[in-house]
Amino acid sequence: MRMQGRRTSSNVDDRRGMSGGAAAGLGIGGIIIAGLVMLLLNGGKLDLGSLGSIIEQTGGMGGTQTTQEYQPTAEEEALAEFSKQILASTEDVWTKVFREQVGREYEPPKMVLFTNAVQTGCGGATASVGPFYCSADKSLYIDLSFFSQMKQQLGADGEFAYAYVIAHEVGHHVENLLGTLGQVHQKMQTSDQTTANNWSVRLELQADFLAGVWGYHENKMFNSIDQQDIMNAINCSKVIGDDYLQKKSQGYTVPDAFTHGTSAQREKWLKRGLQTGDLRYGDTYNIPYSQL
Repeated sequence: MRMQGRRTSSNVDDRRGMSGGAAAGLGIGGIIIAGLVMLLLNGGKLDLGSLGSIIEQTGGMGGTQTTQEYQPTAEEEALAEFSKQILASTEDVWTKVFREQVGREYEPPKMVLFTNAVQTGCGGATASVGPFYCSADKSLYIDLSFFSQMKQQLGADGEFAYAYVIAHEVGHHVENLLGTLGQVHQKMQTSDQTTANNWSVRLELQADFLAGVWGYHENKMFNSIDQQDIMNAINCSKVIGDDYLQKKSQGYTVPDAFTHGTSAQREKWLKRGLQTGDLRYGDTYNIPYSQL
């Protein structure tokens, strides 16, 4: 990506080096893009039951955070700078899109950078869940070491692949502002596990689409993305598909346990956003599940 000289966002809370304290229950207000990825990296077989509770739980605040001496590497500082630039880009893009396509003003989220563990408006969380969005405090949370693990463990590399991760979490914030996030969470809470998982897939695929919408307008506004960037993001979407991760972990798939969508589905909706930039093409809720 061509990001030289671009501004950085001021909506950043840098908590790196702070200890998150004891988790009060993992209450993730928005669904995690990489929960399956990190479960895979941290212990072999996927605990699908635990993942379901992570998605649905809404625990309160708890624990404490204490400052520790922390010295980030030059590579981490570069990733922090890049992440702040991408957040600034999402602010520029979604301000424009909301005015033109929604008819209202965009309210940007905050991005919290942390290491190991963090306290959020949705409860305590550790880096093992991957980047996530909390609707209670309208913030996305990222431990930057996740990007190194993406590269080393899954072969998902490139700046636009990293940007896709951030844009996906911002996509959950957009869903929150539009009201779909809360509506889907309510449906999930009153459904059986398989149906709740299906609703989760719809939510995640829309966030992929919204990440693509951001990419479309980012490139239109700044001419910052080339074909290799797009291929990097598409590769990333493939290797975090539920079917890919389940096969890699346990040798077979359990479709009823999918919560984020297959590799083909994630690629499809990301591409649709990248190709259209139009919110009208991102309705993942009112089509048959088999057509996602």
